[in-house]
Amino acid sequence: MAEIRFGTDGWRAVIAEDFTFDNVRICAQAVADYVKARGLADRGMIIGYDTRFHSENFGAAVAEVFAGNGIVAYLATEAIPTPTTSYSILHRKAAGGIIITASHNPPIYSGFKYRPEYAGAASPDITAEVERRLCAVQAGDCAVKRLALPEAKVKGLIIDLDAKTPYLAQMARLVDVNAIKDADLTVVVDSMFGAGIGYFPALLSGGKIKIIEINNQRNPLFPGMNNPEPIAHNLQALVKGVAAHRADIGIANDGDADRIGVVDEKGNFINQLQVYALLMLYLLEVRQQRGPIIKTVTSTIMADKLAKIYNIPVYETQVGFKYVGPKMLEVNAIMGGEESGGYAFAGNVPERDGILAGLYLLDFMVKTGKTPSQLIEHLFSLVGPHYYERWDISFPPEKRGEVVEKVSSEQPTRVAGLKVVKTDTVDGFRYWLEDGGWLLIRFSGTEPIIRVYVETTHQDKVEPILCGGVELAGLSDELAAQRGHV
Repeated sequence: MAEIRFGTDGWRAVIAEDFTFDNVRICAQAVADYVKARGLADRGMIIGYDTRFHSENFGAAVAEVFAGNGIVAYLATEAIPTPTTSYSILHRKAAGGIIITASHNPPIYSGFKYRPEYAGAASPDITAEVERRLCAVQAGDCAVKRLALPEAKVKGLIIDLDAKTPYLAQMARLVDVNAIKDADLTVVVDSMFGAGIGYFPALLSGGKIKIIEINNQRNPLFPGMNNPEPIAHNLQALVKGVAAHRADIGIANDGDADRIGVVDEKGNFINQLQVYALLMLYLLEVRQQRGPIIKTVTSTIMADKLAKIYNIPVYETQVGFKYVGPKMLEVNAIMGGEESGGYAFAGNVPERDGILAGLYLLDFMVKTGKTPSQLIEHLFSLVGPHYYERWDISFPPEKRGEVVEKVSSEQPTRVAGLKVVKTDTVDGFRYWLEDGGWLLIRFSGTEPIIRVYVETTHQDKVEPILCGGVELAGLSDELAAQRGHV
């Protein structure tokens, strides 16, 4: 029996190994039981899915379970981004939603995301309650109820859902899309074979702007990339596209379009921490918004420096929008984000939205007349240059305890020559350095890998600090083997 546990954002597993139709139905039954217990069943549930293998069929399986429980299921008629599904929850005032997606994970994975009625990632308390009910289903204490798709449609318990149209209307309310359409810009969009295919053309076609979309056909193998995560080593096609079309910017969305990656007009990758700071600066300077900012432990210290300049508060959470989203609602934040390239904004849903983030960056360019590289220069003029990198290292799962024990026992006073001024274990093992930067070692919540992160003001210290982190974790051999394999 599969051990089904919700990580940083839902449950993810290898298709046909643990991610099976039976296990997906068990998850759906647990959510159905939870929704009924809360008295929300009459509001119905939204069901979306991405472009991965069998996603639409897994989505249909979820719909059948909700129908079997007497809960109306609004089932998307095509693959849709995670933020589109989330917005549909608010638009239809539904009890919540399910998204079949593994987001940025490798092609062999699929996933099950649950969104409650507030349309953001389920909080730890909620996921714990769903997991409790899930275990009861697995133990046979309650059965999976199911009504076949054709019969459920006849009875009005499964209804076709057009989620795209209201979502596009929401984007047009949040951003001056006409101003972007009229801009003399060339934009290359890499949809990474994912659920965001066609969204930027649908929003921005018909004006002076030129939108060139690549990797815009469904392909569950995600060819040409390790996985559909919009980070530098997966965006070579986008870099080439920007150069070939002499584009002003390149924008990429991950497999479910809740994350964004950016390439500037010179073909340089703008890292996730820089994008976080740029979006924050856009809200503060262009939109003149004021209010709290939410960031995770892996996010940038540039946010703290900007917050000090503009006299706004910053709240830090553990990694995952199951922490960020609820905190945004609690303090009425204007923005929340994390190192993975996911950012959420006031006025929308408390959910990462890679499409809205891309529109905001384009609007930043239009309103200021600056190129992406010039926006980075402007940012650095305020907070100083910052440098970031992350290494992902695969390791045998049985070695996890050994790694934790080794890191826990280490108390370094210096890393790469920089003094360690304090440490914390908010989420992983974080070492604060004398330049204000940090080194973090933490396990992924969705894959059997360990991540080593660094942000520093010393460009020449990035790799030495990362190497120091790998040594602290005792994974030098694994890193060497991984690099040798690559």
